[in-house]
Amino acid sequence: MTHYRPAWAPDYVDLETPAEARMYDFYLGGSHNFAADRRLAQRAIDAYPDIRAYCIANRSFLRRSVSALATLGVDQFLDLGSGIPTVGNVHEVARSANPGARTVYVDADPVAYAHGASLLADEPDARFLQADLRDPLAVLGHPGLDGFLDFDRPVAVLLYSVLPFIPDADGPADIVAAYRDATVPGSYLALSHGTADYKPDQVGALTEVYTEAIHTMHPRSRAAILDLMSGYDLLEPGLTDAILWRPEPEVVDPLGGDVTRYSLYAAVGRLPGGRDGDS
Repeated sequence: MTHYRPAWAPDYVDLETPAEARMYDFYLGGSHNFAADRRLAQRAIDAYPDIRAYCIANRSFLRRSVSALATLGVDQFLDLGSGIPTVGNVHEVARSANPGARTVYVDADPVAYAHGASLLADEPDARFLQADLRDPLAVLGHPGLDGFLDFDRPVAVLLYSVLPFIPDADGPADIVAAYRDATVPGSYLALSHGTADYKPDQVGALTEVYTEAIHTMHPRSRAAILDLMSGYDLLEPGLTDAILWRPEPEVVDPLGGDVTRYSLYAAVGRLPGGRDGDS
């Protein structure tokens, strides 16, 4: 069977194996996805009808947390497992509050990288690296970071809804700790993570759908997610439901504030020591 390959898709990309980054792009109304991604994404929607709202809530937390960090004076952002660029990217949000902010996006997905690198070609303060966040040594040693981010100063490490795609066997806590240990006091971690705490049957059905994607899904309990942030002092309101992390009063919640329908926790933590905005 002959498959249509869009001009933006690298020649080596497998068109038939769904990828979570491209499925996420589909949920958000993006166009950088294949028929196989859309088919599996539709099955995911059937299993968990609120998954689009989940993704929108995750992007909203990204915007609020990055804005909060940039307002605190953070001017270096490392977005791990960033996915395919969409409206309201980290570098845009960060620069709106801190014009000198620099952002590095990291993702292993070739479509995310190809689109991201093209999008940022004329952005002097942002770049996209193709690397697997599960290999911190490779990411932190990537030549694209050299001279661009200064790890002798505070860095905000961002992990937005990507750790659910790392199984316990791969040591997600060790991975987070490696990035934590590579940053100086006064650095931050912003994290969001799906959970089955509220709707175990629905989330279980969704998890089953993702067994057919490149990376399977591993929702975690609130206690397990809190463990991932070991070593950080959590900013108020701590680890909470994503829609409750510093919500904007003027924004009407489409699901009526029902946190169980989102099933998404979020938090921002600060590595003790140093000073806010220390540069």
